[in-house]
Amino acid sequence: MSGHSKWHNIQKTKGAADAKRAQAFTKIAREMIVAVKEGGSGDPRSNSRLAAVIAKAKAANMPNDNIKRTIDKALGSGNTENYEKITYEGYGPSGVAVIVETMTDNRNRTAGEIRHYFDKYGGNLGPANCVSWSFDRKGVIVIDNEDEELDEDTVMMDALDAGAQDFESEGEVMTVYTAVDDIAMVSDALIERGYHLLSAQEEMLPQNGTIKLTDEEDIKKMQKLLDMFEDNDDVQNVWHNWEDAE
Repeated sequence: MSGHSKWHNIQKTKGAADAKRAQAFTKIAREMIVAVKEGGSGDPRSNSRLAAVIAKAKAANMPNDNIKRTIDKALGSGNTENYEKITYEGYGPSGVAVIVETMTDNRNRTAGEIRHYFDKYGGNLGPANCVSWSFDRKGVIVIDNEDEELDEDTVMMDALDAGAQDFESEGEVMTVYTAVDDIAMVSDALIERGYHLLSAQEEMLPQNGTIKLTDEEDIKKMQKLLDMFEDNDDVQNVWHNWEDAE
């Protein structure tokens, strides 16, 4: 699992400005609404997808009132929000593999915008599964170790006891890997033990390492491409195998 933090955007999670945090909450709320509707329940005990989204929300410091209000909204008979999950795959500069997960109420708008970003910044949109075959879907929980000076062996044993599959320590953070269905269970157990989580969510991890860009123009284009995806309200997650993402 090594190399994860080289491309996982932990810094933006830790230092998000208010505007970014509000946008993140909006995206998580949208994901929560879809999880409730698809799972047919507002109870995370019987809706594993909702449980995973709630774990993600808690790690992002989304207030409990917001979580409850969003679930109640999704369950309400007057809720007409209809989002469709669509995943786009393609390549950035120098063949960097990119997966863009979206939730949209307008397929044509979103497809046009995603294609435009790829074309404008040195990449190209590809067919379904053109890069996702080379990624593994995992639960990823990131624990803050910047100020705590946590004992690595203790955290590892606590994580494994909670049901984690793997663990690694990388200075300011410790990363716990789980099965997708176990994200909520493991993150809840870690929170109960007093750990501060920076993120807890389902992620796509590259199987075969990462790509290092050496051309300055390619680096600028790749960063701009990721920034455009991040700022798009329809984009929920972006996964890639660029080694030096900021």
